[in-house]
Parts: sequence; structure tokens; C-alpha cells
Amino acid sequence: MRMNEKSGASRSERMLNEPVQKIIPELAVPTIISMLITSVYNMADTFFVSQLGTSASGAVGIIFSAMAMIQALSFMIGMGAGNHISRLLGAGHEEEAKRYASTAWFTGLLMGCVIAVFGTIFMNRIVMLLGSTETIAPYAADYARYIFLAAPFMVCSFIMNNMLRFQGLTTYAMVGITIGGLLNMALDPILIFGFGMGTAGAGVATGFSQFVSFCILLGMCNLHRDAIHISPRQFAPSRKLYADILYTGAPSLARQGIASISSVMLNTIAGQYGDAAVAAMSIVSRFTLFINSVVVGFGQGFQPVCGFNYGAKQYDRVKEAFWFCVKVATVILLVLCAVSLLFSGNIIALFRRDDAEVIAIGTFALRAQLITMPVWGYYVMCNMFSQSIGYGFRSSLISCARQGLFLIPTLYVLPRLLGLRGLQLAQPVADLFSVVFAFILVRSILKDLDS
Repeated sequence: MRMNEKSGASRSERMLNEPVQKIIPELAVPTIISMLITSVYNMADTFFVSQLGTSASGAVGIIFSAMAMIQALSFMIGMGAGNHISRLLGAGHEEEAKRYASTAWFTGLLMGCVIAVFGTIFMNRIVMLLGSTETIAPYAADYARYIFLAAPFMVCSFIMNNMLRFQGLTTYAMVGITIGGLLNMALDPILIFGFGMGTAGAGVATGFSQFVSFCILLGMCNLHRDAIHISPRQFAPSRKLYADILYTGAPSLARQGIASISSVMLNTIAGQYGDAAVAAMSIVSRFTLFINSVVVGFGQGFQPVCGFNYGAKQYDRVKEAFWFCVKVATVILLVLCAVSLLFSGNIIALFRRDDAEVIAIGTFALRAQLITMPVWGYYVMCNMFSQSIGYGFRSSLISCARQGLFLIPTLYVLPRLLGLRGLQLAQPVADLFSVVFAFILVRSILKDLDS
């Protein structure tokens, strides 16, 4: 028996037979923790940099778009490979799963190096293309420099995190992300204020923490018996393998890639109303991302269960897991949004207490988004469900909906009609259209599983 065959068989047994009400929360808790830590250290960057001024605060929002693009490409590879890995393990094809894992990792490493080179060379142009104003640009460039240098480690970390999750090893994935996130939060005030590095200090903190996460996650993959190892000998690029990864990973690229484009569009439109609007919308985006990370983390606990059981043709169990997650996610969002609504003004003031304009713009935008956020639970689970069982095209459409198919038109139309108020209302309106769209597409998928 191979060294990881026994633990792999035990993991498959749990995925295929343990009650979904038990196995999904167990898998989800480590993922939720890692997602929350990631969101918290993103907010920590925003919080500490915001103490430098409104323009500096806007810089974090500008470069967040670039980081989201890097993450989108990484998740395309990591989730594309991870989906196949979970289904292959569910069907008992471990050797083929190893080829997907190693090929994805080395492909990501190369992609990260390309991003680092081109990002560094064209950094000033990229900052302006991301929607920076002239006053925000110097701060954004200082921050971006170290983000681009860390791109190879960032890409590989995201890929390993996703592949470990799809193997059901969410605790391993959590450790690397959590330690890196905590380190980032600790380094932010030291480098920004203690060493007087300003926004560059936030970039160094983020870049170094990504390197630490990379080292830990690589150790988790290669030093634990029950994880699929990363090895040059298993690097087997082929047209079929890349086509499989791209097909199932496309929804992640669509979701996060288009989110990056809409974020750039949001920054550009907000810039017409001044640095205060850019800073306010950046703060709102970070906070809503924090709330959404709980639901996304829970959904990521659902994905390996979904993939294993779909690979084993246990379709009733797949549907049971889906509806369980929809109910839990909706309840979580109702509670978090209700509490956040009560303190919405205080939340924005926490970041820019001395800027009344930022507080006013951000408070209205946050309240509007919190009112529609409870529907995100159904939307997120529809996206993850369709992606995990191989409905790549429909999953891509769902992924594109919230921050692409519907947000981009609303960002174009509403500010023209309502000015700044239209900018603040664009995301909530897009959310409502997206949920209806997801319902229509997933209803047909559920019917397919019944036939």
C-alpha cells in the first residue's frame, strides 16, 4: 500500500458517506478562518495606510484591483486543477490527480514570474490604467512595486491553497494562509510608521507575508503523507490537461477577472468625484469582502464534498449538500448584515475618522450593499455548485453576472442618471439581477441531476 493510500481511502469514505451536515462544516471552518484572516489583513492594509491620508487610502483600493487580477489567474489554475483532483480522487484515479497538481503548480510559477517582470517594468502605466488619480498615483506605485515582486509566490500560494482544499485538506490550507496573514498585520504598523516607509511599507509587509505563506503551503503539500505532492517528475503539460484546467477554472477567472475590471471602472468613475469617493468605495469594498469571505469559506468546504460525490455518481447527496449550504449561508448573511447595519457609520469612520466626506459617501454605499447582501448566499453556492460538477460554461456565466454582466452596465448607466448616488447604488442593483439569473441557470442543472 502506498504511503498515502490508506489516508486517501479514509478521506474518500468520509466524503462519500459522512452526513453532509457534519462533514461540510468541518471542512468549512478552517477555510472560513483562512478567508477571514485574508480579509482582515486586507482591511489592515487599508486601515493603517488610511492613517497617512485620503490619497494614500485610495492607493490601496487601486492596487487591490491588480492583486485581484493576479488572484483571478491563480484561482483559474488552482480551482481548475482542484476540481479535477477531487473528482479523480473520488473515482480512485490518484496518479492522474498527481499530474494535474504538479502541472498546475509549475505553470503558476512561470506565470507569476512573467507578472513580476512586466508589472515592474510598466508599473507607472499600470497604476494609471487601474484608475488612479494624479494625487493617488505616487502612493499606489510605492505599494505596487513589492506586490509585483511577490507575484510568483502569491500565484503559487493561491494554487496550492485551492488544491489542498479540493483534496479535503482544508486545515493544511488554512495554516499557510493564516500565518502569512497574521504576519502581514504585525508588520504593517512596524514598516509603515516605525520605519517610516509609508505605503511602501504596506507593500513590503504583504509581499513578505506571501513568501512565508508560499513556503508553508509548499511544505504542507510535500511533507504530509495524505497530500498530493508537487514534483517535477509529475509535470506533464498537455493540450488535454490544460483544456481541462481552463474549462473548469474559467468560472474563477471570469468571476475575479471581471470583478477586477469592474473595480477599475469603479475607481475611474469614483475619481470623478474626488479622492474621498475613491477612498470611501475602497473601504466599503474591503468590508463587504470581509463579510462575503465567511460565505465563500463555507462554500469552499462544500466544493470537495460536491466534487467527490459527483465523481462517485451520488447525485442525491450532491443536491442535499447544495441546499444545506444555501440555507446556512443565508442565515449567516442575515445575522452579519443586520449587525453591520447598526454600526455602518462607525465602520467607515474607523478607517477615516477625520474625513467627513469619506464617512458620508461610504456609509450610504455600505448600507445599500448590506440590504441586498443576504441574497449572496444563494448566488455564491450556485456558482460553486455548477463549477464543482463540471458545468463550466454555465458557471462562467454565473461568475460573470454579479460583477460583470450586470455591474458594468449599472456602473455605466446609474452614475449618469443619479450622479454619486448612482455609483453607490450600482452594486446592490447588480446583485439583485444576478441572483435571478443564477436561479434560472441552476434550476436546469438540478433537473439534469434528476434525469
